[in-house]
Amino acid sequence: MLHDPDLITIQEVRTKVEKAWAAWEKYRHFSQEQVDAIVERMAEAARGNARKLAEMAAEETGYGNAADKFAKNLLAAELLPQRLRGMRTIGILRELAEERITEIAAPLGVVAAVLPTTNPTSTAIYKSLISLKAGNAIVISPHPRAKGCSCATVETLYRAAISAGAPEGLLQCLTQPTLEATNALMRHPKTAVILATGGGAMVRAAYSSGKPAYGVGPGNVPVLLDSSADVSDSVGKILSGKSFDFGTLCSSEQTLVAERSRREAVLEALGAQGAHVCSADETKALERVLFSKGTAVNPELVGHAAPVIAQAAGFRVAAGTRVLACEIGGIGKEYPLSAEKLSPVLAVHFVADWGAALVACEAVLRFHGLGHTCGIYTQDEGRAREYGLRMPAHRILVNSPTPQGSVGITTNLFPAMTLGCGAVAGNSTGDNVTPLHLLNIKRVAWAVREPHEALPALGKPARVGTTAMGDAAVDKNRVAAAVERYLANRGVAAVPSATAGIVDRFLAKREGPVTPEAQPVTVDFVCENDVRDAIRSGKKIYICAKCIVTPAARDLAGQQREEILIMTRSDKTKAGKPATDY
Repeated sequence: MLHDPDLITIQEVRTKVEKAWAAWEKYRHFSQEQVDAIVERMAEAARGNARKLAEMAAEETGYGNAADKFAKNLLAAELLPQRLRGMRTIGILRELAEERITEIAAPLGVVAAVLPTTNPTSTAIYKSLISLKAGNAIVISPHPRAKGCSCATVETLYRAAISAGAPEGLLQCLTQPTLEATNALMRHPKTAVILATGGGAMVRAAYSSGKPAYGVGPGNVPVLLDSSADVSDSVGKILSGKSFDFGTLCSSEQTLVAERSRREAVLEALGAQGAHVCSADETKALERVLFSKGTAVNPELVGHAAPVIAQAAGFRVAAGTRVLACEIGGIGKEYPLSAEKLSPVLAVHFVADWGAALVACEAVLRFHGLGHTCGIYTQDEGRAREYGLRMPAHRILVNSPTPQGSVGITTNLFPAMTLGCGAVAGNSTGDNVTPLHLLNIKRVAWAVREPHEALPALGKPARVGTTAMGDAAVDKNRVAAAVERYLANRGVAAVPSATAGIVDRFLAKREGPVTPEAQPVTVDFVCENDVRDAIRSGKKIYICAKCIVTPAARDLAGQQREEILIMTRSDKTKAGKPATDY
């Protein structure tokens, strides 16, 4: 019996991956209809338990609040399934008739899914649904501080999947998650791909595992309030995003940037809509308690309500305060509040003009937020496009709270809890991860052109029997001997003079059809391949009375409605028979 905790957890990984692999070997042969039925049943079970699971997550982790976690669970259990319906992920995906290409789905195998403590139930629902929709099995490694609610979520989904016909073991959840267990899961030989959501160290471990991985970078979201935007409406949406689940989503607003001419209006709107505008001393106090070692967030204050954080910093705010708003004088390590805070604390930065606002927002993203998300409030479509072109982010949200917009609640982005940050952040994708990221696509492609048609510079290749190097490069005696062997194998006695003529004809370059006005060239030998070439090119073959025509060539020519073999007029008289006899 094992007693070493690390060995026990690693053995659990091995056992569950093997079970998931065995289940996948059966599941990989399921039809699209069978897979869809399983995913629908899982989503139904998740919806029915969404509130209970949200309450479990809030209680176990101490992060966020149950009401907003319920909304995130519904994102994964209701909005996501709506987008999955009708999506082809099994078997033939598309027939591109004009291109003569057929696309076929190839599932990956076992997905290793790592969950964060900030979104432990919604991410479990999301990753399970997209993995099974893509035809894969999944083994989930929950965060140790959230293993109870995460495992309960997986168990709910698993029971529903089994009831819909899924193979036993298709979904698994580690009950004793540790760093060693998670690393063992990511590196297991039968793990096909990794879906990693968590801190930077965890994502780096996923990418260094030697397996394909989808990890996400940190978010540090700037929001630009343009001069054309309505201040009150914009501030209200920013506060609804920043306070959502107490700021635990990585796409939450972190720094509000506006022109200095709108300072009084912005601060007034913040105070009027539930934010506490901090004094300079309160701002300094928040910097001290929220961060350690520069801009590393204090985990004890992640996802807590604004009054709790204020109390930890040594001051009091009204019980219903939604957000703590702190004015800062710049962006970067000298201003820690310009970093990601994972709490309802919002930095506010005022600048001279539009150009300075662009510079500030880009600086926020480059300060630990590259590739993730940014937002803008504007009525000027030209400025929205300019902002999108300038910002190094993959989700540019216009007139929307950034958490709800980034995951597809208020926008038409794909509903997702894994938001890629692209190559600029060291990620393999900048997309919201979907089932299509968890399968490969095979392509059946038909020949539609010859090489020289695609690459004219190559030139048209010489036909069999001719040479681009000139007749001097060809040993005519060897060719003649080959022809005589061919005839002998088919019971035809070769005539040396006729064989020589055959070789000369095959080595000659003759282009274009013979016109009625042209003097026809009679041949001494016709094989089946000659007839096929004549049919393809629309040519006639002129023969003499002594011409050797193979039986196969004669049969093929006789099948055509138009005459292929034409006896020259003078030889018709000598032969005493019409050309159609051939």
